[in-house]
Amino acid sequence: MDLIADTLLAAGALGAGFYCFILGRRLNRFNNLEKGVGGAVAVLSAQVDDLTKTLAAAQKTAAVSTDTLTQLTERAEQTSKQLELQMASLHDVPAASAIDPPVTKPVPAQNTAPQTTSEPMFTRRIVGANQ
Repeated sequence: MDLIADTLLAAGALGAGFYCFILGRRLNRFNNLEKGVGGAVAVLSAQVDDLTKTLAAAQKTAAVSTDTLTQLTERAEQTSKQLELQMASLHDVPAASAIDPPVTKPVPAQNTAPQTTSEPMFTRRIVGANQ
């Protein structure tokens, strides 16, 4: 009876050893950095680090843009207040037509005699040529 129990115990130990051997090989393939899930995890980890850096840079850029936009908005508000004051002050100024009538210059008499010049009346210019 002891011999049968020892034989079954040895067979169970060999089966457990074989199972551990197969499981170890699968685990090595699973954690392989080139082909297995370990490689995928390593690649995803690197991508997460890159995205974190990119996000931080984008947040800094957005903060700078926000500050610049705030400054420009404040300048625009100040300028609009100044323009409103200038427009309000223009309502108090009398119209220019009430102060001085417009001055018209006399038109010189045109010479109706034909011109006798040696220059041609029309000239031709080539478009696209170096000028």
